[in-house]
Amino acid sequence: MSTRFGIGYDAHPFGAGRRLVLAGVEVAFERGLSGHSDGDVATHAIIDALLGAAALGDIGTRFPPDDPSVPEGISSIVLLERTAALVRDAGWLIENVDATIVAERPHLAEHITAMRSAIALALGTDAGRVSIKATSEDGMGFSGSGEGISAIAVASIASAAGTSATGR
Repeated sequence: MSTRFGIGYDAHPFGAGRRLVLAGVEVAFERGLSGHSDGDVATHAIIDALLGAAALGDIGTRFPPDDPSVPEGISSIVLLERTAALVRDAGWLIENVDATIVAERPHLAEHITAMRSAIALALGTDAGRVSIKATSEDGMGFSGSGEGISAIAVASIASAAGTSATGR
């Protein structure tokens, strides 16, 4: 059996008139994140980690903004579902994902369980294979200054039984 790991990172600035969506959960806050999709940096980082582990490119090449199947404001959870299907179709099983959201505000502790559930549902797995954490930069850097939010993720995948898992 073959095992692979991938790392993903994403950051978006705050934008006016946007909802804040993180790891598939809408979080009450005065600002949301800008972007072509819903701006969900946690889900985007997870997508890139999975695509990287399977050697299937990245979110920008798989889901470009000019693709008609990626309309403005699309839910990042829909993109994660599509990513999970791509990974499975390439002969891989998603073992686990681990993401850290970096945000000075809002505080996210009360949303972590719902975030884990949303990501697990999109991946077609149980929440025990999904870890979501939150931290701050203690006033330093991009997120610490209140410019936006970033996230980093790691994913592990294993070859599915009876497949070559070539990562095509």
